[in-house]
Amino acid sequence: MWGQATRALLADGRDHWQHGPIDLIIELWGDAAAIDAVKSRAWQAFSGILPELARELTMLRLPLVPAGAGACDTRYPSPSPSDEVGVALLSAHPFSGVVAQRMRAACQPFSMQFITPMAAVAGSVADEVMTYFAQQPGIRKACINNGGDIALWVASGESLAIGVVAPMPARLTLDARMSWRGVATSGWRGRSFSLGVADAVTVLGPNAARADAAATMIANAVNIDHPAISRAPADSLKDDTDLGSQLVTTGVGELPDEAVAAALGSGVAYAECCLARGLIAGALLQLQGQWHTVGATTFQHSLDFQGA
Repeated sequence: MWGQATRALLADGRDHWQHGPIDLIIELWGDAAAIDAVKSRAWQAFSGILPELARELTMLRLPLVPAGAGACDTRYPSPSPSDEVGVALLSAHPFSGVVAQRMRAACQPFSMQFITPMAAVAGSVADEVMTYFAQQPGIRKACINNGGDIALWVASGESLAIGVVAPMPARLTLDARMSWRGVATSGWRGRSFSLGVADAVTVLGPNAARADAAATMIANAVNIDHPAISRAPADSLKDDTDLGSQLVTTGVGELPDEAVAAALGSGVAYAECCLARGLIAGALLQLQGQWHTVGATTFQHSLDFQGA
């Protein structure tokens, strides 16, 4: 169905690994012999990730059971009564695949609203491949980018700068003193559907999977009703979507400043709840030239969103 996994060495020295929808750009720093040895082991594991996910895909597309008291609240729907059988099945289902387990664990804290484990699939794949590079002798730092959802690792004394290129150029710098190892971006212009209208929400989290889920949910929360916004049922655009008939954003025309501010305010409130619960280290929310950061003051020694 997907063919064989492929790999290529890019002109700038990075690796490009692809298998169906999985599209990794891998950048490693360190001893060349150590890197080659570890890459060989990681490649063998990589080729099995997609078949593993496919075996449990039906369950991974079901909404998660609400996480309980203390979860952040938004106006977006929780699973409907028609989902109850599927939710019960998912709750009891023991995922056998390690990536599927990562996906559920990353999304569970957000399950007071509608979310399926698929919200963290890209970040979870990046995290799984990163396990082969992190803390390996001879490797000083590593970056695995899966379509914008990024797993990071840095050895003691090292740092790594990550750029946010659009809509507003920005950057953040991570170092080994931090426990945060994932960056993800979501928004209505991205490759996945969004319920919200954010141009982009970039999140720093404990790993790529959690950052992926958080970016999805914060981007959903950047929302407002306005005639300039067009929406359509997700399943009318893609028949195998995990979002069913929920309305997803298909276009956002020019919004008045007060509407932009209101939409961003909704997203900021949700992001601040995520920050207070320790789910994220910070977030950058952008919509039509306006932007807000969450967590930048608390983490300014290590999380430094700045206009380029």
